[in-house]
Amino acid sequence: MSFDLDSWYSEKKEGEVILEYNGSITPALITEALDTIESNLNLKNEKNRVRKKVYNVFVECLQNLYHHVDHPPANAPVEQKDNYGIIILSKDGTFYRISTGNFIKKEKLNHIKDRIDQVNSLTDEEIRVLYRDILSNEDFSDKGGGGLGILDIVRKTGNKLEYYFYQFDNEYIFYSLDVYIS
Repeated sequence: MSFDLDSWYSEKKEGEVILEYNGSITPALITEALDTIESNLNLKNEKNRVRKKVYNVFVECLQNLYHHVDHPPANAPVEQKDNYGIIILSKDGTFYRISTGNFIKKEKLNHIKDRIDQVNSLTDEEIRVLYRDILSNEDFSDKGGGGLGILDIVRKTGNKLEYYFYQFDNEYIFYSLDVYIS
């Protein structure tokens, strides 16, 4: 049984979809998406604290996609091949969910899994300490973050990250990340 991108996409659109995007992740998209989210959350009369949290976490998720996305495989069922990713913001009951998805090369799987598992295993205090340590070290990667993205998402939401890896072919995996904001 192979991975079905359309089924995954449909499943992630549960709840009230506020924003969905499926295509090339570009700086222009990031600006447009953030404007859409801000106006939608204002229309919902969401509390300022929740609005800021959703907005800031969405920024982190978009930046992770933008900086770490691989070109999808040639046989992937997608139209755009440059910086392809999916991001969906939905409200489901009392929480917001940000779901991202993108293709990665198989060799990145263990690194991503280990990083998320490490961050998910930390207490709130350990997250704060590690975050401050990374900032004070000023040891930033060529992508700019020094590994702060995932850590910052967990720090801001107070929730563990849910992730899934789906085998696509011999070389690629589809990586899915769900972030919940209470």
